[in-house]
Amino acid sequence: MNFKFENGDSTKREELRNLLRTYNHSKREPSESQALDIYLEDEEGNLIAGLTGETFGNWLEIEYLYVQEDFRGQGIGSNILNRAEKEARERKCKYSFVNTYQFQAPDFYKKHGYEEVFALKEYPYTGERYYYTKAL
Repeated sequence: MNFKFENGDSTKREELRNLLRTYNHSKREPSESQALDIYLEDEEGNLIAGLTGETFGNWLEIEYLYVQEDFRGQGIGSNILNRAEKEARERKCKYSFVNTYQFQAPDFYKKHGYEEVFALKEYPYTGERYYYTKAL
């Protein structure tokens, strides 16, 4: 056996991820996973804002929610979040999960009823990363 260190993307990295996903799927309770993506574009098709995530069992997991800086403060992020939560409820989700850095949107999520589950301090060195959930 040989230990090997690599930096960056490699075929072994993807192989390892796939092996773990396959193992996890074989051991957990059956549940449907479905992408949930919402985008706002201008007339030329340029991306202004959007959310990517997935619904998984009882959960909506928000991966990214982004609004271009020039469009912030106009309710676009709230509109997108509300649409995602509505769709998640229609998919029978009961909860939502998101994580965010202190310089991103902790107050935004709190304003929308998300509650802090835990925080990582000194992440990666001096920052903080927050994990929130919400009952839908």
